[in-house]
Amino acid sequence: MWGNGLKWMFLIVGTVIGAGYASGRELWEFFGAESGLAIVLFAILFTISCAVILTIAQKEKTTHYLPILEKLLGRRLAKAYDWMIILYLFSVTVIMLAGAGATLEVYNIPFWLGVVINAALVVFMFVKDMTGMTKINACLIPVLIICLVAVLLVYQSSIGFSFTFDIHMQHNWPAAMTFTSLNILPIIAVLSAVGNQIKHKGEIYIASMGSGLLLGTISYLYNESLLSVAQEIIFYEIPLFVILKHYPSIMVLAISLLLWLAIYTTAASGVFGLIARLRTNVQGEAWLIALLLVACMAPMTMFGFSTLISILYPLYGILNLFILASLVLYPIVKHPATKSKQ
Repeated sequence: MWGNGLKWMFLIVGTVIGAGYASGRELWEFFGAESGLAIVLFAILFTISCAVILTIAQKEKTTHYLPILEKLLGRRLAKAYDWMIILYLFSVTVIMLAGAGATLEVYNIPFWLGVVINAALVVFMFVKDMTGMTKINACLIPVLIICLVAVLLVYQSSIGFSFTFDIHMQHNWPAAMTFTSLNILPIIAVLSAVGNQIKHKGEIYIASMGSGLLLGTISYLYNESLLSVAQEIIFYEIPLFVILKHYPSIMVLAISLLLWLAIYTTAASGVFGLIARLRTNVQGEAWLIALLLVACMAPMTMFGFSTLISILYPLYGILNLFILASLVLYPIVKHPATKSKQ
């Protein structure tokens, strides 16, 4: 139970901690000043959402996300969100591949070669079909988390752990809803693909509570660190490099690797969700489908990492609010006490 619960937890965390999150850009866009309460609310909403998704996935023994959407929204709306999830997963994976090219470009590696390298490694993850994704995630995500937290703790130690939380100065609390909703679609897509593998309810509790607590803690630590350099962030595309500007070049190299790992896991999660959905209509080896997908995505990476993320992320955050509301209300609406007696 614990092994599988932790495996699903790392799958969730690996889906959320992409290049936008790890770089600090995504957090800074949504949070910033007066956001302590917003981050706490995000952790709660995210935990509830993951628990509901996993519960439906286990009950329906899902292999893709459409049954979950139908349970939450009904068939008519589910069809609309089905197309939106496909578009979301496709576009976010394009963003990740573009981010891979931009990261390696810093070290004088051509942009296109960085995209090709990352795409090839994503395809390699599916050589052992869909099980390869969860196994590799279980190895990479703990490393990713440890590195990111270590960097943030070292920085906080250097400035004397300047945490603040004034309950009267928490006006940015609504950001919790848009930030949570931004991350809901990929979670539905990825978790629904493993619904038929969930054997025990304990796995659901471990995965949902563990991921909510972990992401909430990292988000608060990261946001507080960014607040201490708020006036300089405007001059940097990647806020994390503001924190590291006085650190040795070896630290910058380590962070570049961290960002690249975040890009890799998120790109793989996007392709994972797409393959799970397409397999209802397309037969073939997982790696071959992944190869065809990344081949279609590669030309679109030329729009650029920062341009794509600044336009698409806020848009998806707003569009997903309805599905977030459906997830949070699902335990209440479906509770026996709310059903009228025949």
